Amino acid sequence: MIEFTIYGEPVAQGRPRFTTIGGYVKAYDPKKSREFKNYIRLVATQYKPEKPLEGEIEVEMDVYRSIPKSLPKYKKEKALNGELRPITKPDLDNVVKSVWDSLTGVIWRDDKQIVGMAVRKWYSEQPRIELKVKPLGGESR
Repeated sequence: MIEFTIYGEPVAQGRPRFTTIGGYVKAYDPKKSREFKNYIRLVATQYKPEKPLEGEIEVEMDVYRSIPKSLPKYKKEKALNGELRPITKPDLDNVVKSVWDSLTGVIWRDDKQIVGMAVRKWYSEQPRIELKVKPLGGESR
């Protein structure tokens, strides 16, 4: 199993931007998404296997968001105890997409290998993403 933590405020995969260069349309990631993905890749390289994982993979991911300063004290306590969970942006599926794209070619060969996942969103005083990647040993098809 590969486990690691990506510290910092999680960033969702942004909508692609488009530009025309030499008469051709080119799509690209917004700057914030691109920088976050590069940061994830940098962190992941410290934990990468000799070669990207092959076969079936299960992933657990806990996304910890900062506690909003506007939250009353009694709600902050609930947030820290896990009784109050974030239902604000970024959407969890967009954070997942950003992380999966970043880890492709570093931790695993392709994110289509992920056959199971558990993803949760929490509040914390230390924003981060905690990842557990478990190869299942199945054949790649």
